[in-house]
This record gives sequence, C-alpha cells and structure tokens, in this order.
Amino acid sequence: MSASPAARPRVWQRMLSGRRLDLLDPSPLDIEIEDIAHGLARVARWNGQTTGDHAFSVAQHSLIVETIVAAVDPRPLARLAALLHDAPEYVIGDMISPFKAVMGGDYKQVEKRLQLAVHLRFGLPPELPKELEKTIKAADRLSAFHEAVLLAGFSRAEAGTFFGQPKRALLSEQDFMPRPAASVGAEFIARFQALDATTPSNRTISR
Repeated sequence: MSASPAARPRVWQRMLSGRRLDLLDPSPLDIEIEDIAHGLARVARWNGQTTGDHAFSVAQHSLIVETIVAAVDPRPLARLAALLHDAPEYVIGDMISPFKAVMGGDYKQVEKRLQLAVHLRFGLPPELPKELEKTIKAADRLSAFHEAVLLAGFSRAEAGTFFGQPKRALLSEQDFMPRPAASVGAEFIARFQALDATTPSNRTISR
C-alpha cells in the first residue's frame, strides 16, 4: 500500500515569486532570476565565518567571478555562465567543500540537475565547453583565495595550498568588502539583465 500524499516527504521549495521548484525534477519553467538573486544575496559563503558587518554572500562572490571571467572572455554568454555558476545554491545553500566531501554523490546529483535547469531556463548549453569551464573554475578559485585571506582568517600561504597562489590581482580589497543583501541582489539582477540584453538570440557558446 502506497503512502498517502500527506505522508510523502516534500521535495519542492516555494519561492517568493510563487514558483514551486521540485528538487528531484526541477523544471526550467519554475526558475526566476529574481528568486536566484534574492536567495544568493542571502546565502553566506564560508558558513558565515567571515569578518564584516554583513555576510559575504554567494551573489557577491558570483559578481566577482563574472568580473574576473570578463577580463579573460568578454563574450556575454560566457559572462552569463560565470554569473550563474553557483545558481543552484539559491535552493541548496552554499555547502563548504569539507561537507561536500562528506555528502558525496547525492549532493552533486541534486546540484547538477538544478544547474541544468538554470542553463535551460536562461538559454545556456546543458554542458559548457571545457575551456570555459576551466576559465570559470580559475576565476572561482581566485575569488576564493582572496575571500579566504581577506575575510575568513587564512594566511596567504594556507589559502595558496587550497586555491593556488594568484599570479596577479584583478580586483581590489574593496571589492571583497561584504555588502548588504538588498544592494547585492539588486546588482546581481542588473548585471544579469545587462548581459541577457546583449546575448545572441540563438544562445550558443562555442570554443
């Protein structure tokens, strides 16, 4: 005898937009950029273990990563992919690397399904070209290095062992000063809209 609907675990989250996003089978139709921006601006990097009056959010990190990628690959679609590289975390939060290692494959599968839905919603390819993936990952690690040193109490040597020593500075310390969620969320939406308005209608990335 199957469980009644009331007894089944809820696997969807209701967003402020009114959308109900199913974590096991996320539909691109249930994904809105306003929900992503709102959520990421309120998700703290480093489990909140950072200095400053505000949490250093995933949205602020994503804006920094997009800025770094833009200096290497200025194509709007590449920059959009960088801006949305951590988009699933508006649903599942920012799991620190040690916890991801503990969780293993199940976490990664949920994250992958959400990332695919985000890509389909905003016209990005299901899988990014390897070269672009490498560029975004390098930008992600560069941002993480500076966050670790400037905000999370790491020495430069210690941060270098985990994220690599940066070859050159692309941003200033001011860029990493934690900011209020509302302003970061608004900037995230503005950056998305600017990139979305300049991307080709066929929405393809090639390398």
